[in-house]
Amino acid sequence: MRSNEVLVQPAEIVAADWKTILDFEDDLIHSAMPRAAYAHPRLRELFPTVSHGALYFSRCIHYPRTKDVGTLLRRAGDGFMVHRQSDGTILGEPDTVEEAVALIVANLPEGCGPAIDGSVHDL
Repeated sequence: MRSNEVLVQPAEIVAADWKTILDFEDDLIHSAMPRAAYAHPRLRELFPTVSHGALYFSRCIHYPRTKDVGTLLRRAGDGFMVHRQSDGTILGEPDTVEEAVALIVANLPEGCGPAIDGSVHDL
C-alpha cells in the first residue's frame, strides 16, 4: 500500500451505505423499513441494499453477496413480508415493520456477525 492510500474498513462501507439508504425518498423504499432495520444493532452491521422497494441484507460487502438473511418487503395494501432468498422460504407476513425486523433478526444465520470485506465465498 502506498503511504497516501487510506484503508477503508468494512464497517465504514456498511455505515456509508446505511446513510445513503436512510436518506432515500419514499418513492424508492418505504422509509419506515430502513429506519426500523437500522434501529436494530445486529442488522445495522450488515451490508444493506435496496432494489425494487425491498431491503436486502448481506454478511459481506462484495459480490456475490449472501442471500441467507431475510429480505424485507412491503406487501400490497398493508403489512410486510420477510423472505429468505437462499431457500425461497417465506419467514412471515407481519403487520408491522417492527415485527418484520424482529423476524429477520430471529432468523439470522448461525454465527452471523458484522459484514466482512469479501464475498459469500469468503465466509
